[in-house]
Amino acid sequence: MSHRPGEPERDSQRPGEPERDVGHAHGPVPVATADLPAAPAGFTGREDDLARLLPVLDPSADTESPVVICAVSGLGGIGKTALALHASHKAVAHGWFPGGTLFVDLRGYDDDPVTADQALLALLDAFGVRGNSLPQTKAAQYALYRTLLTQQPRPMLLLLDNASDPAQLTPLLPGTDRHRVLITSRHRLTDLPARLIDLDTLTPSAAAGLITKSLRLSDDRDDRPAQEPAALAELAVVCGNHPLALQIAAAMLRRRRYRTIGSLVTDIRATTDPTATLALRPIFDLAYTRLPEAQARLLRLLALAPTAEVDSGTAGASCGATPEQTLPLLEELAASRLVTPVPSSGLVRWRLHDLVRAYAAAVVASDPSLTEEGETARGNMLSFYLSRTEAADNHMRWLPGNPVPNLFDDRPAALAWLDAERANLVAATQWAADDRHALAATDIALTLGAYLDWRRYFDDYVTVSQAAQQAARRRDDRDREGVAWNQLGYALRGSGQVMEAIEAHTRARDLHRAAGDRNREAGAWNSLGLALRTAGRSAEAIEAHTRARDLHHATGDLNREGMAWNHLGLALRKAGRTEEALHAHMCARDLHRATGDRHREGMAWYHVGLALQETGRTEEAIEAYRKDLEICREFSDWYGAGQTLTALGRIHDSAGRPTEARVAWLEAVEAFNRAGASSQAAQVQVTAESLT
Repeated sequence: MSHRPGEPERDSQRPGEPERDVGHAHGPVPVATADLPAAPAGFTGREDDLARLLPVLDPSADTESPVVICAVSGLGGIGKTALALHASHKAVAHGWFPGGTLFVDLRGYDDDPVTADQALLALLDAFGVRGNSLPQTKAAQYALYRTLLTQQPRPMLLLLDNASDPAQLTPLLPGTDRHRVLITSRHRLTDLPARLIDLDTLTPSAAAGLITKSLRLSDDRDDRPAQEPAALAELAVVCGNHPLALQIAAAMLRRRRYRTIGSLVTDIRATTDPTATLALRPIFDLAYTRLPEAQARLLRLLALAPTAEVDSGTAGASCGATPEQTLPLLEELAASRLVTPVPSSGLVRWRLHDLVRAYAAAVVASDPSLTEEGETARGNMLSFYLSRTEAADNHMRWLPGNPVPNLFDDRPAALAWLDAERANLVAATQWAADDRHALAATDIALTLGAYLDWRRYFDDYVTVSQAAQQAARRRDDRDREGVAWNQLGYALRGSGQVMEAIEAHTRARDLHRAAGDRNREAGAWNSLGLALRTAGRSAEAIEAHTRARDLHHATGDLNREGMAWNHLGLALRKAGRTEEALHAHMCARDLHRATGDRHREGMAWYHVGLALQETGRTEEAIEAYRKDLEICREFSDWYGAGQTLTALGRIHDSAGRPTEARVAWLEAVEAFNRAGASSQAAQVQVTAESLT
């Protein structure tokens, strides 16, 4: 007997959708990649450390006790990441990791470090597991992650950068000694079963060599190091032999090409507090004070961005300029080694080292006029994020026949922007705690709902929804508070917290009812019905969807009335009332067709097919599925197409048509793969192969 796929249902109401007319309409998000970032150019001074680290990574080394985990520790800016990346690239070049690499920045020393759960989602995304193929529970996500590592027969390298706590790491470690893990941290991670490699400041000769090579890289005729060996040695001393300080000092020397090294030493000593113990402070002071005002202002404002990495658009928004106007300033800051360019999908993003960021933020905090300038910049960034988030959200909700939203060329471009900016957008919603920025940050949180639900980033979804709800409550903004509670209910249901979701939707319903907003009250009833059905409370779900249907009918909102009919049909089917469910889905189909909502018409056809199949009306069910499949393909809804083709395969199999069933299931595999739903594709592939 063949394995039969289940019968997935589709909610026709997107999160937050009934409340799109409001206003404008928790921690950093890690970025994991399957490719290693490029190693910093001009790396030098760590040759001995590289020679220690590289053999440890070799998975083919013939030892009785292979080193699976290696942790590189040392001060901030000491060169841990540079060393780890250089060693990793050399290991890959040696062919040691044919299974591939995974890299994730844990941002352990940011204000809100990445958790293991957040890093897990990023790593699964790097594996290609995202969207609807992502398991809903954390336990299932970790199980899938370990399975993917275990099933990879060839060695892989996992680089976990910038960790601050073993709790960020332990759940992510592979359960096999086939792979290797390389960790960087400012702390010695003695609680881990790891080989520890401690980095100190550079030796005097290595420090002098770093400056010399940096100057020669820029100008091979620059002989100042040879002409001023004593000044060169003194410069290394005042920089504390610290790589980051040395790199900034070298950048200053390149800019003052025809001035002596000794003159720079004099300038640095003039800024030094004799009681200071931090070698970087005088370097930062001098580098900052020598910047032209436009560059100094941009550096200050970048330090106030939601995260340490932004694109040119956000950088420009912070100072009220266009990306084109800001780009030369960013390039100058990069030449000064105060900002690091990070290539990303053909574009460039800009990252501040956390020590530089902390320094610049302290400069802002020390001067009331700069603090006010910073608050204005935060407002500018929020306005920038809100306008683009709304435009991207409009692309996600766009239907043929409506005006094409601006700012993005198409839906994939809008999604790509949301993916790239997710870390900043989620962090920006936390500014809702500040009354000055609460409104814009709240609206960003409410506009992110459809995207976070689509990508199944439910932890982030809960975080932004809670921020919006709390801010709206503080401001006594009952409209937005109700919307935020309803959105929080979606997020909680998606993360498996069904009882909490029921409570959230109930609060939303009560707030909208008290305000006399019948349409939003209807939306909350509909959302509540979905959560009640998930909880197995079918009778209450039927009542909730009936209330939603009647309220939407009374307000004349035919499209949302159709959504309520469709959800009512789902609840009726779950209660075993199939004929009534069929009638409800047909009503939904007709209303969506009348309002021109082709996509939801297709969803209704799909559920009509399920109900017809349950009543034994096979040929009619097949025709209904084909109607939905046509619409799914029209909208490039490949996940929906995969579901419908799976259902077609199932009904053909039940009717004794194995050839048709296998063809449908193989087409479903292709559709799921196009949607990036690899786990669903694999399941249906097994089903198709069982018929051969």
